Amino acid sequence: AATDLTVWAAAGPMILTGDSDRAPVKVPGIQAFGHAASEAAVATIAALLERGTSGLGQHIDVSAQQCAAQATQSNMLASANGAQATSREAGGLMVGEIFIQLLWPCKDGHVSVTFLFGSALGLATMRLMEVMCDQGFCDTEMRDKDWLGYTELLFGGIEPVEEYERAKSCVGAFCMAHSKAELLDLARDKNLLIAPVNSLADVVAMPQLQERSFWEQVDGVTYPGSIAKPSRSPLMTLGAAPALGADNERLLSEPPRLPSAPAAVTPAPTGKPLAGLKVLDFMWVMAGPAGTRVLADLGATVVRIESSTKADAARTLVPFKNAEPGTETSCLFSNLNAGKLGITVNPGTDEGRALIEDLVRWADVVTESFSPKAMAAWGLDYGSLVKINPDIVMLSSCLFGQTGPLAMFAGYGTMAAAVVGFFGVTGWQDRAPCGPFGAYTDYVSPRFGNAALLAALDHQRRTGEGQYIDFAQAEGSLHLLAPAILDYTVNGRVLTPQGNADAGHHPHGAFPSSGDDCWVAIACADDAQRAALASLVGGLDEEAMEAWTSSRSATEATDELQAVGVPSHPVTDSAQFCADEQLNARGHLRTLEHPTVGEMVIEGPRFAMSRTPVGTDALGPTLGQHVEEVLKDVLGYDEDQFVSLLVSGALE
Repeated sequence: AATDLTVWAAAGPMILTGDSDRAPVKVPGIQAFGHAASEAAVATIAALLERGTSGLGQHIDVSAQQCAAQATQSNMLASANGAQATSREAGGLMVGEIFIQLLWPCKDGHVSVTFLFGSALGLATMRLMEVMCDQGFCDTEMRDKDWLGYTELLFGGIEPVEEYERAKSCVGAFCMAHSKAELLDLARDKNLLIAPVNSLADVVAMPQLQERSFWEQVDGVTYPGSIAKPSRSPLMTLGAAPALGADNERLLSEPPRLPSAPAAVTPAPTGKPLAGLKVLDFMWVMAGPAGTRVLADLGATVVRIESSTKADAARTLVPFKNAEPGTETSCLFSNLNAGKLGITVNPGTDEGRALIEDLVRWADVVTESFSPKAMAAWGLDYGSLVKINPDIVMLSSCLFGQTGPLAMFAGYGTMAAAVVGFFGVTGWQDRAPCGPFGAYTDYVSPRFGNAALLAALDHQRRTGEGQYIDFAQAEGSLHLLAPAILDYTVNGRVLTPQGNADAGHHPHGAFPSSGDDCWVAIACADDAQRAALASLVGGLDEEAMEAWTSSRSATEATDELQAVGVPSHPVTDSAQFCADEQLNARGHLRTLEHPTVGEMVIEGPRFAMSRTPVGTDALGPTLGQHVEEVLKDVLGYDEDQFVSLLVSGALE
């Protein structure tokens, strides 16, 4: 017996969300099944594409638990990889004994500040420190710290934690001296990673969403609109939901329908659904690579472009294999990029540019997740690529899309989650919002981007036309807040943090069980479940329930509750996740050999198909691992061409 709460607890993100001195909290709304539904859309379109070749259908089996685990940013893999455990703390996360703060109070509310480090994230921190120093909020010693190498310094014990705390206090004073609007203006002017924590009323009024015509009117009600903007096959504006039985007569009077699969096909029952699809992947960090990881699982050949001079920020993020930070030890990077071919290219050189043009000719799909100006600066925007390959399908995935006043506002999913409302609704009534764990829109948006991309490939299969897809991660992710948005647009109610309270379930929350920071999630959906719970524990008041749950382990409590039909599950941490019988029975955890660090455990696909295999047996690539394979085997370069590129500096 399950509800969205108990699945969320089983998947891992709940133990990472909330205040450390209180029960874990879930993100409001139907999140676990929202993740599962959007993943199901991707799998379904992939199966339809495959049916166009084989003529055969199949059954798709989607696990909401596996899908929701994506919202842990691979942190549930820590236990299996000897990594430092991550634990919850409001407004950030605990890595060991170090609090990584991501949410900061300001003059009139809160902002998300990505105060992180490494070869990519550290550059933004350097810019932040420059601004803070100019305004008198830090000294030159603080400004000039090695923010690029700070991960190794801090977690390696070289930089005292007290110095990191001093740096955070400087950031805090800077934020408190400014309003949300002032900090957003500074972020846009100085290219800082700062974003306001908006209410849902703020979200509905955002000029960015209005200028992009995101909101749709249905019977006078404002709804979230299209998940993407394809250039040749725009999504339809949907009408109102049907009244009960409204279409019975029309549909039942239609003649029997025939399958839409072609009559003459060559059955290929054992191939992966996207076998033969060629993807050139410029994605980076989390949201983009999470999407192309699914394409690789489905059988596409994905060539991932990186740079040896500016490492992907995901390579600098926890969890690290054996708790050792390094370019090749991030379990997050290996998880998001499993099954891809990795090469390094410098598009700023003539030779590098020529190599990329050859890859564009080879590819069916190009994906990228930079700010709008980046690809154009390299001459790799859609207008340029379509001259090289007229049939190309290109997906651009960024925070707010290619147009509008926030189009050039580059950043990460923590920032988008703050701007579009996820942060402001998650937490407790009597405290500042804690926000969801991590870069939440990075976990939600890839499913919507993939659905749009695969639909464009289906359009190409039927018409021969390629096209460009402008995908805003914020717009896709907003659909998981749709009920709360509608409560505002229809009823004028603005959702605020409510702990684990839920309008449709009671009791509904996490209750303490025996052990340190151990909890059991319980949710009753109807009177029968409430009666069964009351009979078992001696009442429905919080005191009675906590007395009962705290006298037994979360597993024991769950077993007893499930025996009488009450939805429940332990609030799972990394160790429990890695030992979970259901996940292991479904092959979710996969142990693969890494070229430099030995065995590494990553996650498998989050769905299964009855006829075609899904998944990969390769970890994410080491930096430049497949250069020779891609140049020689994929592009057909000879030895002289290969050596010439090596010495030219193009493969950096």
